[in-house]
Amino acid sequence: MVLTTQELKEVENTFIQLLRSEIGPLLKSYAGTNFYSYDDKSNGVDLVTALDKQIESIIKVALTAKYPSFKFIGEETYVKGVTKITNDPTFIVDPIDGTTNFIHGYPYSCTSLGLAEMGKPVVGVVFNPHLNQLFHASKGNGAFLNDQEIRVSKRPLILQKSLIALEGGSERTEGSQGNFDKKMSTYKNLLSESGAFVHGFRSAGSAAMNICYVASGMLDAYWEGGCWAWDVCAGWCILEEAGGIMAGGVRGEWDIPLDRRCYLAIRGGCEPIEQKEFAESFWNHVAGELEY
Repeated sequence: MVLTTQELKEVENTFIQLLRSEIGPLLKSYAGTNFYSYDDKSNGVDLVTALDKQIESIIKVALTAKYPSFKFIGEETYVKGVTKITNDPTFIVDPIDGTTNFIHGYPYSCTSLGLAEMGKPVVGVVFNPHLNQLFHASKGNGAFLNDQEIRVSKRPLILQKSLIALEGGSERTEGSQGNFDKKMSTYKNLLSESGAFVHGFRSAGSAAMNICYVASGMLDAYWEGGCWAWDVCAGWCILEEAGGIMAGGVRGEWDIPLDRRCYLAIRGGCEPIEQKEFAESFWNHVAGELEY
């Protein structure tokens, strides 16, 4: 089964309607001091609200009713070692990306709805209702921000002159065998005068938002390890439709699966050779392969 461009656009519009009419207002109404409960996940940084499960349930019911033959993978219903991304059309959903932001009332949380086919992202809609930012795309149909086509201005892409999204993440255990020290060393390599000496870094606290900001050209790149497919699927589609690319977070990884868990998003607005050279320059500063 291969969905047509028109069918992909119909799924995109279904996502948009669901997010604007129901999910967005619900998410916005509970942000900050209005959240009603949360439990620790792996540690005190990685938090989950009861609203996560409620939103995912609403999304699953709505989408499976309209597309009963499609599979569904959501953050809250994922089962490690059991849930797999296949070639079938599959909704890949994060009910609240940027959960810690949401709990604190910091306006960078969103809902991320993606559709993958043949293991590749083909539809993506990311809605941040706090800032009224709705990014959306489907394969072959272009990428948009609040219904205005995203056109990244043409300009050189050079690592030293770049603004990069980086995140602390929830994994904070120090030691040579962990990922935390590798990530911190990579950040030092990128920021220091003796290293890449990039212009600076930003942290939205949401993988989906970071990727969308790269897609729109506000950021030049986003590097992260530890994300899951539901964090990146929707944004990945938006990024590619806006002329950007998604590579792996470590050297030489040009064609990665959705669940690679280590990613490098690079903006458009430049030639493919510039994106390739940027990735290779970036990889020179990655301090070891992250393991998940």
